[in-house]
Amino acid sequence: MLKTFLLVAVAMGAFAANSLLCRMALANTDIDPASFTLLRLTSGALALLLLSSYSLRRGVKSASSQSVFKGLKANASVLGGITLFVYAICFSFAYISMSTGTGALLLFGAVQLTMITVGLINGERFNSRQWLGFVLAFIGLVILLLPSASAPSLLAGSLMVLAGMAWGVYSLLGKKSSSALMSTTGNFIYASFLCVPLIGVVLSVGADQFVLDKVGMYYALASGIFASGCGYAIWYRALPLIKSTTGATVQLSVPVLASLMGWLALGEQFTAQIMLASVMTLGGIYLVIKKA
Repeated sequence: MLKTFLLVAVAMGAFAANSLLCRMALANTDIDPASFTLLRLTSGALALLLLSSYSLRRGVKSASSQSVFKGLKANASVLGGITLFVYAICFSFAYISMSTGTGALLLFGAVQLTMITVGLINGERFNSRQWLGFVLAFIGLVILLLPSASAPSLLAGSLMVLAGMAWGVYSLLGKKSSSALMSTTGNFIYASFLCVPLIGVVLSVGADQFVLDKVGMYYALASGIFASGCGYAIWYRALPLIKSTTGATVQLSVPVLASLMGWLALGEQFTAQIMLASVMTLGGIYLVIKKA
């Protein structure tokens, strides 16, 4: 039990750190979202590949690069790579114009609504309390996007919701993982391959769209290697040990953690609109996943 708790706690800290690192990079440095995503995914893939190779060699003395390849092929999925890439690129572009806490609330609100919707599609049924929670959560996200001084633009908000939907699918895939490290490594490698067409799209707009800032690169590498690569591997390790509803519940802590980090590191504030949206969204989701 203690091991599971520690795994989940570290993973939630990593999720919140990702929001902070991305926001710090895009708000305080000149790095562009595409470059941040490229560095984040490729550095995460390389770090995880080294970690996977080390893990295999430590466990099996005769382990070779061929056994690493077999492990990646058996555990990774193309869909996992696609959803990871969609999440990462939408996440980066969305954080250009929203606070750390607002982004995390939109992201993980969309994550939970996605996982809940998939449950409904798979035959799960809601009682009246759960339907009330679902409606409250949806209204909370709408309130967050209403025009105000602190509300994100419709485009940024839509991108973050799309990122949350992709992460929701990615988390659901993690329930089927038999090797957390191999699955995460392979998914990061697939997502890194998708950065190639991303580079082509950005270059077609103009090479000046790529802006590599030294400090921004450090933030991207920290996000990729530690908060993303290691953090997601730990999350995939924890998912098979907990119930889906528990996995959904614990992620509700991330917006709170991210808001605290944004307040401490960037001086961001919690407005009345954000507070109301937070209470409705997180409270509504709690009603949905709360046991009868």
